[in-house]
Amino acid sequence: MEGGRYSVTTSSTTSSITATTSSSSSSSSSSSTIFNNNKKNMSLYIGREASKLWKRVCAETTTEINLLVENWKYLLAGLVFQYIHGLAARGVHYLHRPGPTLQDLGFFLLPELGQERAYISESLFTVIFLSFFLWTFHPFIFKTKKIYTVLIWCRVLSFLVASQALRIATFYSTQLPGPNYHCREGSPLATLPRPKSVSEVLLINFPHGVIYGCGDLIFSSHMIFTLVFVNTYQRYGTRRCIKQLGWALTVIQSFLIVASRKHYTVDVVVAWYTVNLVVFFVEKKLPDRTAATLLLPLSTKDNKDGRNKEENHKLLNGNSVDPSDWRQRTQANGKILEDGHAHHADSTKNGA
Repeated sequence: MEGGRYSVTTSSTTSSITATTSSSSSSSSSSSTIFNNNKKNMSLYIGREASKLWKRVCAETTTEINLLVENWKYLLAGLVFQYIHGLAARGVHYLHRPGPTLQDLGFFLLPELGQERAYISESLFTVIFLSFFLWTFHPFIFKTKKIYTVLIWCRVLSFLVASQALRIATFYSTQLPGPNYHCREGSPLATLPRPKSVSEVLLINFPHGVIYGCGDLIFSSHMIFTLVFVNTYQRYGTRRCIKQLGWALTVIQSFLIVASRKHYTVDVVVAWYTVNLVVFFVEKKLPDRTAATLLLPLSTKDNKDGRNKEENHKLLNGNSVDPSDWRQRTQANGKILEDGHAHHADSTKNGA
């Protein structure tokens, strides 16, 4: 009797173990199947997104090349003027005469960083420059279409050229003794010997001659670039927090330039109102030469909606045809509000 009970118990235990093993095997097999399916789905998703990204890059490249063909003269002129500006700054160095540092309110209020910490302002400027440069190329990667890279740089270079032309006229009018450490009395870099050849002047001893220049003070070139970049993002960017951060960094940059003794306070103050006025004047007063060369390409959805060419032309030039149409055509027909919402048409179009 006990043997029979023992046999039944053993048989029951064996069955239970077998069932448990079978259940564990089934569960493991199910988990493996789910993992493989997820892995397959992820691979398909990555492949699909990579294909979309590649198509987007190709489409954007084609559009930008067409814009470059139409506007390369403006870009080339702006880049050539960057060299002219560097040449002018190199030329005024020959005229520079070191002397006692002028009395300056910023020098009195801000502690001097010293030569060992002078890199701080340059580091911040590099961050601002690279951030803006990368932002101008974001349409190649991200889906949201806000700007055209070529047209943005046409506009940026027009701001820079106008500001730098005023800067050249200003620092050649009056040469002040440089406050920077390598421009002070006793420094061998404070003055330059007479050039031995024309090529010595034309080559501007890049980059050493640019980094250790003297005499090109009023107004700050670093502030020109910073203010132009921040103003451009203020108009064409979409993230309010980035706009606020940009202006905050510009203020910090202003203090760091003075604290590093790279410029007098007047150089920074003049840059603040001059560059902002230049941006306002170029945006509001000068004709927009590049906007007329391109009508923004319409999507296939526009064609399916049955819009005729006259309606499309009005839309692309800022005249509303359908009040319910809120699609973004920022670059040609108006501004954009925060977070990418379309705004009313503006008479000033993007371009140079």
